[in-house]
Amino acid sequence: MTDWLRRWAGDPLLTGTAFGLSLVGIAMIYSAGVLNIPNPVTSIAWSRQVIWFILALAVFTVSWQVKARWVEWAAFPAYGLALLLLAATLVVGTGAGTAEGVGRWIGIGGLRFQPAEFAKIAAVLGLARLLAVREAPPQGLRDLLGPAVFMGIPLVLVVLQPDLGTALAFVGILFAGLYWAGTPLLFLALLASPGLALILSFSTLVWSIYFIGLALVVYASRYRLYLHESLAVVLVNLAAGTVAMPLWNRLAEYQKNRLLVFLDPGMDPRGAGWNLIQSKVAIGSGGLTGKGFTQGTQKRLDFLPEQHTDFIFSVVGEELGFIGVALVLAAFTFLLLRLIRLAEKAADPFAGLVLFGIFGTWLVHIVINVGMTVGLVPITGIPLPFLSYGGTFLLTCWIFTALAVRLAREES
Repeated sequence: MTDWLRRWAGDPLLTGTAFGLSLVGIAMIYSAGVLNIPNPVTSIAWSRQVIWFILALAVFTVSWQVKARWVEWAAFPAYGLALLLLAATLVVGTGAGTAEGVGRWIGIGGLRFQPAEFAKIAAVLGLARLLAVREAPPQGLRDLLGPAVFMGIPLVLVVLQPDLGTALAFVGILFAGLYWAGTPLLFLALLASPGLALILSFSTLVWSIYFIGLALVVYASRYRLYLHESLAVVLVNLAAGTVAMPLWNRLAEYQKNRLLVFLDPGMDPRGAGWNLIQSKVAIGSGGLTGKGFTQGTQKRLDFLPEQHTDFIFSVVGEELGFIGVALVLAAFTFLLLRLIRLAEKAADPFAGLVLFGIFGTWLVHIVINVGMTVGLVPITGIPLPFLSYGGTFLLTCWIFTALAVRLAREES
């Protein structure tokens, strides 16, 4: 029996951690549905998650048997299919139920799925295939243009849904892939600089200081950059600061409120700031050992928003306390470190890039989800791997696990 389990798991440490987190997720989703006044939606969410978990395990069992060369061959076709599905979502997509006017799902008969989740898998595989064929690491910013456009297309399609949270995962995939491909940190920093300029443009003084500092860095790096690359960095950062206000005006009202209450939750404590305030109260009230399974006060009174999806970590903090939170974070840390270890051992560039791309995807989800529940980052609709309710997302996490196991086994 033990030998069979080891053969099924492929990598017992990675698969076992994912399995344990999934069970914790089902338990916490069940707890999230235990309310003083029952909610017909959240009360049965755990049973649906169980069904998706069984399906995910079946898909994992089949997927990790696929040979690595077949996975590599399918990378570009999968990427093309993902773009078609994302484009179709903009036309026939239906709402996810989390924000008005959001169309992120495609329904076929009685089944609904989220194409953006499949697109993350395709993006990891496609970028790994694109970077693996290069004979040398990127030698300049112009070498980053192709990968940036490659990832920018699905990112823009996801933003148009709009789904800013999921779009950030594509940013994580891009930077993880470029880093593992040997891109110098200077080039990665310059690639990220327009995004930083966009964020800092809220203050003319802060942005001016940043822009002067950037110009000095570009000048100091003039021997590592072509002249047109230096000019491009300066002009793109200048453009980012210029378009910040028009982009702000185009954001949906709920997206603006999420950013504003991040800076000052007290500005609208019963409106836009409610989610963050209640989440921090829930986590803070858990103490060392928590209030007990299903006994969370904020949760039972239904004060905690989206407690079975985006804010599942808040339920963990309230009911399992510091010890429970520490154990969950330790499990995530081990999962990420295991992916790094497997990537380091991979002799094939494609395998290493896929493994580190999965690392980048999960890292973004974990950091942003946990960060938003405690007020370290703005609230964004992004779930926590293996724990949050969501069938498509859970299935995606287990497909990623299967890919990691397959590629690691093939390289061992």
